[in-house]
Formats: sequence, C-alpha cells, structure tokens
Amino acid sequence: MILRNKGRAVDGFFLSAVELVGEDGLLNLENSSTLRLFAISRDPFINNIAPHLNAITSTRDREVLLTLAHRVRFTRGALDVANPALREVFASDTGIVKRRAIVFIDEGVDRTSNGTLIAKITQYFAAHAAHMPRLVDLVVVPGGEAAKHDMRVVDRVVELVEHHRICRKSFVIAIGGGAMLDAVGFGAAIAHRGVRLVRLPTTVLAQDDAAMGVKNGINRFGKKNFVGSFAVPFAVLCDEDFLATLPDAVYRAGFSEAVKIALLKDPALFTQIERDALLIAARDPNAARAVIHRSAELHLAHIIENGDPFETTEARPLDFGHWSAHRLESLSNHAISHGDAVALGLLLDCRYANLKGWLSNELHARIHACITRLGLPTRHALFANHAALTAGLEEFREHLGGTLTITMLRAVGEGFEVHDIDAALMRQAAAEMV
Repeated sequence: MILRNKGRAVDGFFLSAVELVGEDGLLNLENSSTLRLFAISRDPFINNIAPHLNAITSTRDREVLLTLAHRVRFTRGALDVANPALREVFASDTGIVKRRAIVFIDEGVDRTSNGTLIAKITQYFAAHAAHMPRLVDLVVVPGGEAAKHDMRVVDRVVELVEHHRICRKSFVIAIGGGAMLDAVGFGAAIAHRGVRLVRLPTTVLAQDDAAMGVKNGINRFGKKNFVGSFAVPFAVLCDEDFLATLPDAVYRAGFSEAVKIALLKDPALFTQIERDALLIAARDPNAARAVIHRSAELHLAHIIENGDPFETTEARPLDFGHWSAHRLESLSNHAISHGDAVALGLLLDCRYANLKGWLSNELHARIHACITRLGLPTRHALFANHAALTAGLEEFREHLGGTLTITMLRAVGEGFEVHDIDAALMRQAAAEMV
C-alpha cells in the first residue's frame, strides 16, 4: 500500500489530503475499504511539524474522515455449495487465497442443525478454495446472553486468532444470534486492533437490526453492553433459511425492532406491520421477509447516512424504547429477551408520550394493538419496581455520554428528543404495565 500526500493552499491555510492507495490505484468503496484523512493547518510542512521555539503551546487540530465499505447481502442457502453469495463477499480481496479464516458457530445453531452445519461449512470452503480464505478452525461457542456475561467468548476468539496466526487481513466469521455476534465481534475488534469480521446472523432480530450495526460488546457490572467497541464488519450475509429453525418466541421477538424503526422512520412500514401482524406471528414467510428486509434497510441507512455511525453525539434515535429495555433485561437476569424487552420499552415510552399529550390516544392504541397481534409482551411484573427501573435512565445517560437524551414519538415518522423525564408520569405509565 502507498500513502499519497496531496496539498494545496486555501485562504491562507494548507489543505492536505492523504489517500491510501493500492497498487492498482485508489481503492473503491464498492469493493474495499478506503481511508481518507483530511487535515487543515497554517503550516505547509505538516509531515514535519515542530513546535515554535518561542511558543509554550503548539496546536495542530485535525479532522479525520474514514470511508469504509459496509457489504450486506440477503440470500437463502448461504452455505449450499451452489450458492456463490458467501464466496462473492471476498471478491474485493485479490489476495484472498493467502488469508485464513476461523468460523465461530453459536452452539444453539449448531445443535439445531444436528451436526450438519459444520459439514456444510467444510464442504463450502473446499468447493470454493480458489476464491476463499483458508479455513483453519471451526469453533462452537455459547449463544444467547450467556455469550455476553463475561469475557470467555471474547478471550477464546483472541486466543485462537493468535494460535492460528490470523493476520489483520484475515477473517473471523461468526454464525449466530445477535448476542453471540456481539461477543465474537468484540474479540475480532480487539485482536490486532481489528481482524476482518464476517457476520452470518441467524435470528430475526439479528437480521433486521443488530447485524446491520457497527457495534459489538459484552455486559459487565450488570449493565448491558458496558464493554465494547465500534467496528464496521467486512460483510453481513443474511440467510433466511436459518430463521425456520427458531422457536416461536425467539422468532416473534425480533419484530419489535422492526416496529421501532417503522415508528421512527417509515409510516408505510408501520401500516404494513399492522396489517400483516397476525401473518408474521404465524410465521408466514412472505409477510415476514418483506418486513425484515425493509427494517434492515432502514437501520443500515440510518447508521450509514445520518453522519454519526460511531455515536459521537448525544442523540441516539435507534435506541428508542431501549433505556428501559436494557434495564429490564438486567433486572430479570436476562430472562427477558432483548426483543421482548424492546417491545415493553416501546410501549412504556409511547404511553408516557401519550400521558404528556405528545402522542394521540388513537396512535397509542394502534401501537399497543400491533405489538399485541405480533405476540409480543405488553406487561411485566418488573414494572412495579419503579425505583429500580428508572435507575436505567442514569445508566442510559452514562452510556450515551453528556446530557440525558431520550427519543419520544409524536407521530409515526416524527420522533423528537427530550432531556428530562416527569417522574410521576413515568411512574404512572409503568404502573399500568404491571
């Protein structure tokens, strides 16, 4: 690789653009990651900066902009030898046969496959060896929130990256639900400060939301995602066939995130979910597929296009309903799944907005009815412990950084931010959900 420095004067300043260039020219966003660094200085010799001899402080402020590819594919039978989708995500790497790969599998996914998944992975890599990294290990790890309870999965990833001499251009491939993807992704992100990660999400919630993101992490101190990092995955490959293996409750729980993103951004999608809620709950593949794909598209668009993928600002609209959802998960020792907790959190904040006069009675009733028809929970005994629940507000503020910022809803497609919560009205909203 070559670092190429280009500079020009602009209004008395010196603008420097540093481009990362491959042997065949500037890397293209569509087929690889491109890094552009931009810096502005009055000193044209920015590569040889020395403090002024008579100055106590020498200041050089820089703005760093990174352009990274985010590849997402939807398919069926991703590990069938005849399906080229997985092979093709590696096409941008001209040195792919020199790379290595470790595949980590969620133990629940492995168990459901009755031992066939490992054989299919092995066969796929063998059949496409000329276009794939070399498979050096297949490892089954815990799935669900158990994967995030401690550092064991993370440590296992790091240890195997070292053991198999996985370089930063090689791959960790994670096949599993959202929690397992979080833990394995965190391990990949901290080994060598970032090994390439390919996600194959196997749950509705992971395919319509979690796998689209650029976050990973684990739980610590009884707090959701307390330890983690931001890292853009090399690729995300969603295989619809995995969803057929899910228990009904796990399947339905994933649609709470689709409701959330529809309420925030897409009135047509919310109407569609309302109309098809019973079909979705009954696992009609056509009704479900349309919602999953649109939800994934909206989540990805927000992350990529809103200008804050690494969440440097105080607002975090994609966490609508999540301040209480994360707290409910922790208070229940994760007996409440993330998807179910999000359904409850959405209803709590929508009822609060309704009590404040922001959200109409009619829309509040529609949201409640939609979540009910999807087969998601609308009540829980933990809402009776108001003090423990609202402690989640401060945890959420710390996680955001800065001022408490909670997304509320005025209309479908019309969210807004608030920075204070009326304790009495929140207590009333929670009491109605016991």
